[in-house]
Amino acid sequence: MTVLYSRHPSPLGELLLVGERGAGGPTRLRGVYLPDDRHGRVVDPTWVEDREAFATIAGELSLYFRGARTTFDLPLDIRGTPFQRRVWAQLELIPFGTTVSYAEVARRIGKPGAARAVGAAVGRNPLSIVVPCHRVVGRDGALTGYAGGLDRKSWLLQHERGLVDRSAGAAPAAVSGEASASGATTTQASPTATPRDAGTPPAFLGNRCEP
Repeated sequence: MTVLYSRHPSPLGELLLVGERGAGGPTRLRGVYLPDDRHGRVVDPTWVEDREAFATIAGELSLYFRGARTTFDLPLDIRGTPFQRRVWAQLELIPFGTTVSYAEVARRIGKPGAARAVGAAVGRNPLSIVVPCHRVVGRDGALTGYAGGLDRKSWLLQHERGLVDRSAGAAPAAVSGEASASGATTTQASPTATPRDAGTPPAFLGNRCEP
């Protein structure tokens, strides 16, 4: 099957979209890569650029970045080890506007004490934004690691929390979370963090990635 790709502008820079499409079927999204992603893909010479094939995907991303969507409804073709897929599936369950720690994700998949392995799997997530790995933070709420860079992780968290606060009629909060009894944290924005293109609000989507 031919691998297709396209590029999509965003407030975080140009996104590389990668997927496959069967005969007459929708494009199944395999990767969303941010600029400078340390695990990002280089376009292979055998891939075919096809913007039309990603029209639905690009449309949902555009709505997300405008703050008009909070979930994705896209067919995924996510590939990884069984452990990675368990971790990525768990990321889909983190509620919009909250964060959890790597240790909490490890606990939720039945691997307490495997926070480092969870961190490695989170870092290899090929579907940035769609599978929200940006919602995983350090135990104390610190922003620790993001393949696309901590500035982009901060931007996404501030954006998401800002949408939640605006919908609730509250003043925007910050990005450094305080853990709840459930292990989730409320996202709080650092007073010194400056989101890129902060005047262009993005939104969140969420697809279920089954292990």
